[in-house]
Amino acid sequence: MIRDTSAQDRPLSDAPGFFSGRRRRLVPVLIGLALLAVGAVALPSVQRMMRSGTSVSLQRLGIATVELGPLVRDVAGEGKVVAAMSPTVYALHGGNLVLKVKAGDKVAKNQLLGEIDSPDLRAKLAQEQSNADALRTELLRAEVDGREQRSALKSNWESAAIDLQTARNDLERQTKAFEAGAVAGMQVEKARDALEKARITLAHAQAGVGLKDDSLKFELQAKQQALQRQQLLVQDLRRQLDELQLRSPVNGQVGQLLVAERANVAAGTGLLTVVDLTALEVQMQVAESFARDLAIGMPGEIGGNGQHWRGLVSSVSPEVVNGEVAARLRFEGTVPDQLRQNQRLSVRVLLDQRDKVLTVSRGSFVEEGGGRFAYVLQDGQAIKRPIRIGAQSLSKVEVLEGLKAGEQVVVSGAQAFDGAAQVTVSQ
Repeated sequence: MIRDTSAQDRPLSDAPGFFSGRRRRLVPVLIGLALLAVGAVALPSVQRMMRSGTSVSLQRLGIATVELGPLVRDVAGEGKVVAAMSPTVYALHGGNLVLKVKAGDKVAKNQLLGEIDSPDLRAKLAQEQSNADALRTELLRAEVDGREQRSALKSNWESAAIDLQTARNDLERQTKAFEAGAVAGMQVEKARDALEKARITLAHAQAGVGLKDDSLKFELQAKQQALQRQQLLVQDLRRQLDELQLRSPVNGQVGQLLVAERANVAAGTGLLTVVDLTALEVQMQVAESFARDLAIGMPGEIGGNGQHWRGLVSSVSPEVVNGEVAARLRFEGTVPDQLRQNQRLSVRVLLDQRDKVLTVSRGSFVEEGGGRFAYVLQDGQAIKRPIRIGAQSLSKVEVLEGLKAGEQVVVSGAQAFDGAAQVTVSQ
């Protein structure tokens, strides 16, 4: 009868086996070596995780590759068709407005658009014309009076000349008679005095004719100048009456009527606009950051109605309104016929084009960081690296320093990095 298991318990022999002898002592060593190998492989990842302190999913980020190629800087947007010439017709004088056209009517240059009725101006013209006629009559009367006075003076001059000749003949007779002893010497002296008197009278008559001619000349000149001044006043009033007729300054179309029909308008009031449809341009709004690069003469492209036309920048507004600048493009060549005022078109202006430069897609690192740094993907890490950018377009920026072709850059979602120098990016 078996009382216990003591007869069954006996030590095992040192028979060969896997966990026997020296092999059993090697198991801890092998386990340790395996742990060291696993730690060596995982150590860099662990170290990166410990250094970064955070992890961001790759799906939350926008990634772009640095490329070597052309960079085209342009400004694109929407523009509207405007008239390069859209003059406003003003009232140069006050009065009642009478229009001959309606908004939308096509008009030719110098066509009558309307007129302003001004009774006061017409009455003033009639008065000044009457004054001019009176001055003309006075001038004619002065010419007649001058001729009469000169005729009388000339008659006196001729009479004095006859008297001089008579006195000269009388002196000759008296001298011959005195030499013959027929008359006394006193008669000769008396005849000589009469000759001298006649000579003086003739000289005065001749001088009187010259003086009267000068006097009449100045008097007639003064009356002629007064008449000319009055005629100029009449001409100016007639010009003002002609200005009451409103004529189209260009070939085009009546735009907007600024006042009502039969309204009493004051001088300087805008009445209507005329749109020149032969000189259309496209106006676009450009952001202030790009406006400084715009210049007159830059090439552009205008598109609409399934067509494209070449254009040139014709003007850039010097004023910034709400962070934008107005720029206009004129069509290079003939203006398309199918365009209409205020029609919307797509516009693109070429600012600059560079070949074989490092470029990367434009992203938040340009606006938020000012282009001073960017996060570069390297071995599952987003590493903050200082960079320097150059020219910028709407979609790309030029990289001057800090990046190489083929590197991947975080262009969006970097806000999650919170400015860290290095962040783990998980798949």
